[in-house]
Amino acid sequence: MNRMIRAAAAQIAPVFDETGLGTAEKICRTIADAARQGVQIIVFPETIVPYYPYFSFIRPAFRMGAEHLALYDRAVVVPGPVTEMVGAAARAAGMVVVLGVNERDCGTLYNTQLVFDATGELILKRRKITPTYHERMVWGQGDGAGLKVVDSAAGRIGALACWEHYNPLARYALMTQHEEIHCAQFPGSLVGQVFADQMEVTIRHHALESGCFVINATGWLSDGQISDIAGDPALEGPLRGGCFTAIVSPEGKLLAEPLCEGEGLVLADLDFGLITKRKRMMDSVGHYARPELLSLLHDRRPARTVQYRDDPPEAVEPDSLHDRT
Repeated sequence: MNRMIRAAAAQIAPVFDETGLGTAEKICRTIADAARQGVQIIVFPETIVPYYPYFSFIRPAFRMGAEHLALYDRAVVVPGPVTEMVGAAARAAGMVVVLGVNERDCGTLYNTQLVFDATGELILKRRKITPTYHERMVWGQGDGAGLKVVDSAAGRIGALACWEHYNPLARYALMTQHEEIHCAQFPGSLVGQVFADQMEVTIRHHALESGCFVINATGWLSDGQISDIAGDPALEGPLRGGCFTAIVSPEGKLLAEPLCEGEGLVLADLDFGLITKRKRMMDSVGHYARPELLSLLHDRRPARTVQYRDDPPEAVEPDSLHDRT
């Protein structure tokens, strides 16, 4: 009998408040609402907590200092109050939660993806390996330690943020670990329709290539928020469009109507039998691979700025018997 679970992709707007907790509280309310609809896994947008740094896309670096410092003040420490709040909401709902946050680690911010199991336990923290374009002025770089798939109550989960999906080796690193559900996160309300069009191609292709489900969540900005962030009508255009919240099957099919405007949930029931159906035809890391010709070298050691001579040798534990990276 094939396993079935109900999934949700959330398209929501952040809350711009002084504490930085407003968005996290909204996340928890959304989790509770999804639970009433039978959802077992939910994915939220890229760095939705406290908010994506839209200011960095429309302002030159020397003019964004105040906004950057404000983001430092409101960023998420892991573990900390936000992870405790969201973990409790996940536990109460019995739901796997995939959340994008601006993580503060001392003097650096990171684009971080957090996966909470249905028990509320934080089972994955990974950082975007290469911030894109304007983002390099805001976030530090992640490392290969986070490129891993984790077992959860909903299945084997992998995650990438935004244009990491244009790094084929990063995607392949997750594929070799046999992800069943790929969680994709984009900022939304950015660049325009071309961004949404590219996003659709990207997530549908990964579903086909990996033979997995893809749950993709993008953020949303209201007209008032766009006006406040831009501060100039001439700068509002780049902060519109670019939303494509959707759920895709291993056969590359959209399982529900995508959400391209406004806030809401995209819901779909995932039939895991479709994974086998797809991989029977084409398994990119199995019978369709040619490892004697092409293979991936994946350095999974955490990046460290210092190593002490009295440290024990650092061992890299395999994620599972299926980990072949």
